[in-house]
Amino acid sequence: MQAQQTLPKEQVLEDIHSSSSAFKRYGEFYVGEPGWAALIRYEIGSTLLSWLPGAAGLALRKVYYRSLLATVGSSAIWGRDIVLRHPHRISVGERVGIDDGCLLDAKGSGDTGIVIGSDVLIARDTILQCKGGGGIRIGDHTTIGSQTQIASVGGVVIGSHVLISGQCYFGGGRYRTDDVNTPMVKQGLYSKGAVIVEDDVWIGAGALIQDGVRIGRGSVIGAGAVIREDVPEMTVVVPQQRLVMLPRDKGE
Repeated sequence: MQAQQTLPKEQVLEDIHSSSSAFKRYGEFYVGEPGWAALIRYEIGSTLLSWLPGAAGLALRKVYYRSLLATVGSSAIWGRDIVLRHPHRISVGERVGIDDGCLLDAKGSGDTGIVIGSDVLIARDTILQCKGGGGIRIGDHTTIGSQTQIASVGGVVIGSHVLISGQCYFGGGRYRTDDVNTPMVKQGLYSKGAVIVEDDVWIGAGALIQDGVRIGRGSVIGAGAVIREDVPEMTVVVPQQRLVMLPRDKGE
């Protein structure tokens, strides 16, 4: 486990309703680069091309998204309705597939950004979101199941040949609760550090991996497990789940 890090709370509502112009607010929240040229380039990709169905949509996104992201492999495939925030901080390798409805948000990543290796598959409705300066790095030959959320506050590093099943949750920050006279949402966040998943790990469906945890190489995390502490290499973790079976009595 790592030492706690105090983090600034992202003021999303305050930023949206600030006194600056709507153009400036939109650019800061979604585009991340100043000027009309960056905004127009972003709008073409996110508004005109993101929803296009069929082979034409795939082909146009494959070509055009190279102008939006920091780097993109020539063979990367982009599904429909993918939301990109601060795409100039996102790098994608070769032979990557990102399915429909995913969110890649590098807005709060600082200089680290989101880095996705080669031969990676990210299934439908998955969220990669950076907050508080923590980036996300995903190694080669890794698969992420549908509706998984990776929320990087202290950073998330996922190795190569990792299997992540659907509806898992990684990272996130923790609200302070010390002051009983102040709502928790206003007390600020802290993180216990980065989530690190080493190579060749299999994580079962619905697992929750908290911040500050390292999962060792070759380990298996059972479905529904809540991982609060480090897992050694080559370890199988199974949550304690005992089924209670009661007879169904027609008289009751």
